[in-house]
Amino acid sequence: MNPSSKLLSPDNHALILIDYEGQMAFATKSINIAELRNNVGLIAGASKIFNVATVVTTVAEESFSGPVFPEVEETYPQSTSGYLDRTSMNTWEDGPAYNAIVGKKKQKLVFAGLWTGVCIVGPVLSAIAENFVTYIITDACGDVTPEAHDRAVQRMIQAGATPMTSLQYLLELQRDWARQETYNAVMALATKYGGAYGVGVQYAHHMLQH
Repeated sequence: MNPSSKLLSPDNHALILIDYEGQMAFATKSINIAELRNNVGLIAGASKIFNVATVVTTVAEESFSGPVFPEVEETYPQSTSGYLDRTSMNTWEDGPAYNAIVGKKKQKLVFAGLWTGVCIVGPVLSAIAENFVTYIITDACGDVTPEAHDRAVQRMIQAGATPMTSLQYLLELQRDWARQETYNAVMALATKYGGAYGVGVQYAHHMLQH
């Protein structure tokens, strides 16, 4: 009856959100930006609901890349969360960001952000080299072309990273519908950002009330 140790739980990992900024989104072509924003809303919201250790990092926010997505800002406001702004494309090579990540004291690290082939590959491969167990939320990442995204994901998987999706991340944290303390928040988040699944949740709740 024991769950696999490879499954994520709210307290066994840290979530690293990387460079969800306007300038990075403008050139992202591997995924529709509306879909990407919904997926970002799912994972940011999930991490908040389940109190997951989370690091939000940006690159050249003031001088180049601009503000973070509203879906990140509404969950982790800069005024209270404090984003870690970098010049390094590889988050792992930035001292404050590296210290913030390893300071969470989690052996499992979950990465998502822009672009897959640069700002995600760098820290994922670096974390693997330091014996962290890494996961990539692939549909919350994007790159300048579908091939750039796909090759980057393939490269990380070959190095030992585990791919997953945004909705999978949310539901893996909930795991059991009997967990009433998070049930309503999870359903509300899924309804808001979960696409067809969210519409299905809304439909089911509506029909059960009649």
